[in-house]
Amino acid sequence: RGWDLASLYDPDPDARGKSYAQRGGFLHDAGDFDPAFFGISAREAISIDPQQRLLLETTWEALENANIVPKILAESDTGVFVGISLTDYEYLVEQSAIPADSSIYVATGKYRSVAAGRLSYTLGLKGPTMSIDTACSSSLVTVHMACQSLRTGQSELAIAGGVNLVLSPTVTRSFDAA
Repeated sequence: RGWDLASLYDPDPDARGKSYAQRGGFLHDAGDFDPAFFGISAREAISIDPQQRLLLETTWEALENANIVPKILAESDTGVFVGISLTDYEYLVEQSAIPADSSIYVATGKYRSVAAGRLSYTLGLKGPTMSIDTACSSSLVTVHMACQSLRTGQSELAIAGGVNLVLSPTVTRSFDAA
């Protein structure tokens, strides 16, 4: 993560700007991504929120594990329902030095609303596509919406799930202060 955990920690839960949590669940190598595999240029990949990258990778893997060849789904009425509520990537992008020739991709790379659409577009799907933000219940709501879409015949197959990567200590400190 690149966080200086020692400087973030304070055992006093009321300490301003600190976190009293000493441990967390960390996904190592969350930044690793093979954009060419998904037909994404290196220039565009720089601007894509790691949450969108993770969705692409885990969806592809889930389909393979279900013995579904992802490319066979192209043009199908497969729905995509993604729970995604929090992103500090937008802030990190604004603070970084993204190359000027990549700026055209910043809007699609940083907005949560694009997450499901990117997945649907990459797989060539034609079913309903939604990015859903209901805070802590986002993933649960996506499963509900996917089931409803299958029951009504709106989708012949549904991909449902959620993602939430905390990329900076700002969010952790905010929750500790609450």
